[in-house]
Amino acid sequence: MATVNVHEAKTHLSRLLAQVEEGEEVIIARNGKPVARLVPCTRRGRPQFGSWKGRITISDSFFDPLPDEVLDDWETSRL
Repeated sequence: MATVNVHEAKTHLSRLLAQVEEGEEVIIARNGKPVARLVPCTRRGRPQFGSWKGRITISDSFFDPLPDEVLDDWETSRL
């Protein structure tokens, strides 16, 4: 894992990105203290239908009719 200062990172960003693409992590430091880490982005695949199954629940009250005062607000509001 390479550590570079901010000035070097700005000057040699393309080279550092090439190193990251090859799998190396690069630490960017300011005044010798680590501030940021350059790491390869992980590619996320397309979301799979049903992948949230079992993670969320909707209570039965979600489907209850809205109170009249809330409906009135919807009907009288103008965007």
